Amino acid sequence: MSLLKQEPSKDSRTTDSLPKLPLPALKDTLDTYLRCVKHLLTEECFQKTQETVKHFGAPGGLGELLQCKLVERREKKANWVYDYWLNDMYLNNRLALPVNSSPAMVFPHQNFRAPVDSLRFAANLICGILEYKSLLDAHTLPVDYARGQLAGTALCMEQYYRIFSAYRLPGHERDTLVVDNSSAMPEHIIVACKNQFFVLDVAINSRRLNDRDLLTQLEKIVKMAHDEDERQPPIGLLTSDGRTAWAEARGELLRESTNRESLDLLERCLCLVCLDDGGKTEWTDSARALLMLHGGGAAANGGNRWYDKSMQFVVGADGCCGVVCEHSAFEGIVLVQCTEYLLKNISQTKPVPAESGSELPAPRRLRWKCTPVVHKLVSSSADRLHRLVKNLEVNVHKFRHYGKETIKGLKMSPDAFIQVALQLAYYRCHGRAVSTYESASIRRFKDGRVDNIRSATPEALVFVRAMTGGNVRDCDAMKMELLRAAVTAQTKNSSLAIMGMAIDNHLLGLRQMAQELKIENPEIFRDEAYRVSHEFILSTSQVPTTVEMFCCYGPVVPNGYGVCYNPQPDHFVFCVSSFRESQQTCSSEFVKSLEQGLLDMRDLCQKYKTREPRQGPTEMPADLSKNPEAPVLDLAKTLSQTKLQAGGKA
Repeated sequence: MSLLKQEPSKDSRTTDSLPKLPLPALKDTLDTYLRCVKHLLTEECFQKTQETVKHFGAPGGLGELLQCKLVERREKKANWVYDYWLNDMYLNNRLALPVNSSPAMVFPHQNFRAPVDSLRFAANLICGILEYKSLLDAHTLPVDYARGQLAGTALCMEQYYRIFSAYRLPGHERDTLVVDNSSAMPEHIIVACKNQFFVLDVAINSRRLNDRDLLTQLEKIVKMAHDEDERQPPIGLLTSDGRTAWAEARGELLRESTNRESLDLLERCLCLVCLDDGGKTEWTDSARALLMLHGGGAAANGGNRWYDKSMQFVVGADGCCGVVCEHSAFEGIVLVQCTEYLLKNISQTKPVPAESGSELPAPRRLRWKCTPVVHKLVSSSADRLHRLVKNLEVNVHKFRHYGKETIKGLKMSPDAFIQVALQLAYYRCHGRAVSTYESASIRRFKDGRVDNIRSATPEALVFVRAMTGGNVRDCDAMKMELLRAAVTAQTKNSSLAIMGMAIDNHLLGLRQMAQELKIENPEIFRDEAYRVSHEFILSTSQVPTTVEMFCCYGPVVPNGYGVCYNPQPDHFVFCVSSFRESQQTCSSEFVKSLEQGLLDMRDLCQKYKTREPRQGPTEMPADLSKNPEAPVLDLAKTLSQTKLQAGGKA
């Protein structure tokens, strides 16, 4: 994901001028699929996959039938893959939202000297939220234009209009993304404090509250939350549970009218502002990331959340602040753009006076009528959240030796360079290549969300083997060629993905179309290669910012890593997550390998920084997948011979 340029527009929501998402040719996708999986499989497994793919793509075969149906779907739909993708990526997922799905943005640590300082910060934050909401309501939010690769293209803005209007409703088998953009939408925010929820009306008698009024109301809420006699059960813990368990618990709550009213107010609010109790005087970045992702569990602030809502702004009394995002409604760049606006607004705001100039009705506490069954469900949710908290390991690392400007000076893409470094880090830790996910925005198209850049390329594998092969001593020149080849391949894949020509959405569409036609799941999707290729042990995303903050999220598989990175001109911020229960992964060890890999790649580049990159792609030797332990010197020799045959210099 690249940083965006914004320009004013009369109506930033208009998407009619944007093209529809293209549908790649069946043969192109199948050929690319084979290339992506070959080096991840044994020779025997790959030969079977090759036959399966050949049969699927045969003239007049099942693949062509499904492709024709997708062509028809594309003609009828604004975006042919959107519904398929949304269900597959998010709504069908039964895992709990915290850690597994919901990313968090961690703000710079705030130096609150007195309890009222955190409330002033929250009041200013709410003022910024209301201003941003006004831009959305007036359709005057500046249009995003792409930067980086294929810069200058206007991007779809639909996701922005779900920031404050979306809610993820739990279901027994599939969740529902509810979006209400009606003008009748109530103007209230829910404030969470000490696991209690309060309705904060942001407009009273048609007058929007100012920062001074908001501070007064927040002070009332804090006072009300400390009233032990009025304390309600920590119902928010239920939303931290698996989606099916939460759907069942919600059904139990709906039996009582009091609960129905409280749920309705929560589900229709603009957002949540979570006033967290303080825990520490000094926070590491890693500790702050953990707190944003899961709230520290029931013993800390884990119940002071409502994870179904698209935006939860966390303001800790100890200065630990950030925002938790329900991811099905929008992508990370939308979260970044909104939060950067809010933080810049706060930095320009004058201190809020301590007292309001007007009498305001007190905020309302949400009440719950809980049966013994509900109390038991809350306790079970708390236990499962505790296990999740204990399981997650996060390491936030600032790499300060160089940044993206150094890589640009080498005439290489910083994102592609970092992706190759991640491949090197994983290989050094685990001795193999694994399927890797890097999100690629397809907002150049109407209702576009993301597709996958498959970063575990054959070229990257050749490079990382060269860098880790003990029998290579004097082949730095060849290593540099291999690095450039890996970066070039990654850059090419990125370009194809952002232009809607990647393979993952297409394969998903073919699979779902077979299901719609009630055709038995095709063998290509039951094949071992498909399982391996969709087990994203490395789940990565670039989330750049212009404000000092960073994004974090959890792994997507039990034995995987979540790697979010923020490239800055002179440094990188990495947030690496893994699960402690896995014997195969360790975030701190991965970070050590990543740091060393980035230094090794810099040192290699410094030796050859004046050398012009060779024209044309570097082909992977044909025997790579046949012999996983093929000597790197032999690979280098093969590459050298290829260059000589092409008329170049060895």
